[in-house]
Parts: sequence; structure tokens; C-alpha cells
Amino acid sequence: MNPTSLKIALIQTDLYWKDKTANMAMLEEKLMNLSSNVDLIILPEMFSTGFTMDAKEVAEPMNFTTTKWMKQMAAQTQALVTGSIVIEEKGNFYNRLLWVRPDGKVDFYDKRHLFRMAGEDAHYDMGTERKLFELKGWKIMPQICYDLRFPVWTRNRVEDDKLEYDLLFYIASWPSPRISAWDILLKARAVENLSYSIGVNRIGQDGNGIPYSGHSAVYNFKGETLGFSESKEEILFIELDLDSLHEYREKFPAWLDVDIFDLQ
Repeated sequence: MNPTSLKIALIQTDLYWKDKTANMAMLEEKLMNLSSNVDLIILPEMFSTGFTMDAKEVAEPMNFTTTKWMKQMAAQTQALVTGSIVIEEKGNFYNRLLWVRPDGKVDFYDKRHLFRMAGEDAHYDMGTERKLFELKGWKIMPQICYDLRFPVWTRNRVEDDKLEYDLLFYIASWPSPRISAWDILLKARAVENLSYSIGVNRIGQDGNGIPYSGHSAVYNFKGETLGFSESKEEILFIELDLDSLHEYREKFPAWLDVDIFDLQ
């Protein structure tokens, strides 16, 4: 066993439209029958409802039904479970990624870039905080769908003479007509940030008739493909190595020449 490795399951699946009970039952069956033990399970964006603008209809508070279900799945699989759901907090609505540990501790990231072409900016509140999580010694940055188009927000900054994260991942409801952009940008984020890059996208068609074609993928720090799934129902397993990343950063220290800037 490699103590610096991280085993991950990417859940690429269709979703039932605005049906939390059906989605949680479907996903629970998948998670309880994983063919391999993993450290991290990544679910798609708005996995309990599909990507809907009916925020008030589907929202729930923190630590309610879906959060408790995620805690149960994390405890039973002994893996960290992550994915986004619609959360209401003090009258505001967020597309919120939950980071749920097997011990029941929960952290979160609120989607920063809201997809105005679908009206997301009119129905949800924008996140304001970049988040970094830690798992097995890995520093991990979570992102959601449209965030992928904005590299400044996810720039791997230099802190204390080292890069701030090792893995960048995106959960998404990225439509088929623009899937080539998804493929290109996921790979670019890996290369420019000298990190692993993961994308987990859904398949199928949602209640608005929008088609999704998957293309969930894993790229290493050189932009090489470590895993890729076409438009089918699939759980993609991948094991990443932290030592390989550190060795490459030492041999090719482009990060020492990054431009320094602050977000306004």
C-alpha cells in the first residue's frame, strides 16, 4: 500500500428530475456495491435533483435529509463523500458542494460562478470564498461546473514556498453541445496549475430536455489522461500518487515563475 496514494471513485450517472428519494436510492445502491475500497467518492452537481432553477422548491437546510444521507454513506463506505445540493440559509439559496467525512464532519464550498445563461445567477446566491480541503495529506480544491471557465479563481497560488493544492476537481452538469470546452479546460487546468485535475459530469437528459454526455475524466500534472468515461453509466476508479506530483514539480518548477496577484 502506497501511503501517498489517493483512491477515488467518480460517479457518472443519469439523475431523476427533482426526485431526491429516487436519486438517493439509486446512488446508495451504487455506493454500497463499489467494487473497490476508496478514499474519496465524487458525485455530480446537484446530484439529488438535477440542475434546476427551482431553488425554493427543492432547497433544504444544512444537516437535513440529503446531508444526513451523505453522512450515512460516508460512514458505511468509510470514504469521504462529496457532491453539490441546493441549500437554503437565512433566506438565501446556494449551489453548495458538501465535503462529508466518515466521522460525520461536514465542510462546504458555495459555487462562485453562477451560469447566467440558464438564469442561475437570478435564483442562487454567489459563493465568495475559495476553499481548500485536506485528505490523507493531500490538499484539494473543490469547484463546480461553470467555475471551470474562470482560471483566475482556481489559480494554484504559491504559499510558504510551495503550491497550495495537489488536486483540483470539478463536479458538473455540463451539457453535450459544449462538451469539447469541458475536455479542453479540464486538461488545461491540470497543466497550468501543476496539479491533478478531475471532472465528474452527469449523463442523460434533464427535465428541461437538456442532454449531458459525461466525459468524466482524470488528468495528471502534465495533462496526460489517467481516466476517461464516455457517455455511459459508469463508476470510474482512479488511484493518484502524491510522490509523482512532487517529483515533477521539483524537476519542472514552472510554479516559481507564476504571476502574483490578488482577487478583488
